[in-house]
Amino acid sequence: MPTGTHTHRHRVGSSARSRARTSQATAFAVAWLVFFTTLQWSVVRYRIPIVAVLTLATLALALWQWRGWQVRLTRPSVAFALAGSALATLAVPLFSYLAPTGLAVATSLLVAGPLVCAALLWSHGEGARRPAWVAGATAVVAYAGAAATAVVSSPRPRIDVWVTLQQASDALARGENFYAMSWTGSPGIQDAFTYLPWTAVLLAPGRWVAGDVRWALAAWTLVGVVGVWLLARHTDPAGDATEDGPAEGGPASGSRSWVWTAAAVTALLLLAPGTLTQLDQAWTEPLLLTGIVGWAVLVQRDKAWWAVIPLALACASKQHLALLLPVLLLWRPFGWRRTTATGALTGLLLAPWFLASPSDFVHDTITLLLSFHPIKFANTLYLLALNTFGVTLPFYVTGVVVLGTLAAVMWTVWRRQPDLSSVLRWLALVLLVANLVNKQAFYNQFWLVGALVVVSLAVPVPTRTPPVAARTPPGAQDLVDGGRDDVAVSRTTSTRRSRTAG
Repeated sequence: MPTGTHTHRHRVGSSARSRARTSQATAFAVAWLVFFTTLQWSVVRYRIPIVAVLTLATLALALWQWRGWQVRLTRPSVAFALAGSALATLAVPLFSYLAPTGLAVATSLLVAGPLVCAALLWSHGEGARRPAWVAGATAVVAYAGAAATAVVSSPRPRIDVWVTLQQASDALARGENFYAMSWTGSPGIQDAFTYLPWTAVLLAPGRWVAGDVRWALAAWTLVGVVGVWLLARHTDPAGDATEDGPAEGGPASGSRSWVWTAAAVTALLLLAPGTLTQLDQAWTEPLLLTGIVGWAVLVQRDKAWWAVIPLALACASKQHLALLLPVLLLWRPFGWRRTTATGALTGLLLAPWFLASPSDFVHDTITLLLSFHPIKFANTLYLLALNTFGVTLPFYVTGVVVLGTLAAVMWTVWRRQPDLSSVLRWLALVLLVANLVNKQAFYNQFWLVGALVVVSLAVPVPTRTPPVAARTPPGAQDLVDGGRDDVAVSRTTSTRRSRTAG
């Protein structure tokens, strides 16, 4: 083939790929903005359009995963999303218990922060590290300032989540079993601690040291952000660069810096619409996100056995994360042995509270939730059937939908053995479907789904096709994740290549 023809075809192919990436990044930015703006609007209100948006988001994520698209953030897409977030914070109804002055301060931070980050990430190339560092720091400062303002300006939010976490922390300090307690001054649940115990254990230091568990929640969120930067920064042991740019030194013009990617993901994660409500209400999903991010960082670095610990802590904090374990059982870089170890460690972490009072533990964490009445402003298909059509869906219907989705995701992960970023999105899809058919699902549960999708974009994109052996369906022997085989597959999930200037 003549050299000129080959060069022309290469340029045409590169141009087509560039247009496809731009379109995908734009579609993601629009979806992110609509999803989180809708969530901000959804707090304490039920609307059919909200249910419709969440349903469409579920279908879009399923299509994204099924087609295997690799979305990479771009300067225009990130700037659009962050500018839109600032506008949504101003224009869309936002629920909080903050005093007027505190609300004005926090809102200003959550408007100015995204705009500054958008300007920094847009105005310089994606290879410029210093503006990206400043953008990342700006996002952290804006979030921390809003968190501090929320705690100070709303010292006693009228929500049972905050009351139970505060008083459970006090009970823990006294050595009492918080599953056998009744709460004082709770506007909702009076006599049950509906979380798994390590939610209280991990948040109690905020109460003990600074008087409010929300300080610990904000701190855990920032720990998760550190994990995001570690995910974006990862290089292989040989020091090769990721697709996002050179590992060391200044990036060449036009190349993508891992710092830019990490800063963009940080801003999207910390400054999403509704962040102030999340902070004010003491919703605990950031704690779960940090556990999953810690798991991902360790798996990415071929330390999958150590990854059992943060994943077990997350599973010992909230019940529905158990849905993720069957998926990870069939993903060879983690595998059945480590998944079994995660389940066993979770059981050990729960054991002291279960053994102290089995009946109280089971009542608070299982039977109460199963029998609890639907909450009228949950924007789910369950409430759509109830509020709009007067139909109460049988439990088995929602069970079939959730288990069917789980089975489909397990089968797909088993067949494809996807990279780490895709696995995070498969986990998000399982949780999203479970939320959508639940009788109780609100901003915080859907926030975790969106956060997992955003975090997945920090993981460097594989740059070459895995070997055929890594893509064929594993048999029984493939599920035995021992030693070197797992390490090889794990490295396949985060392959790297060096990029040259130009």
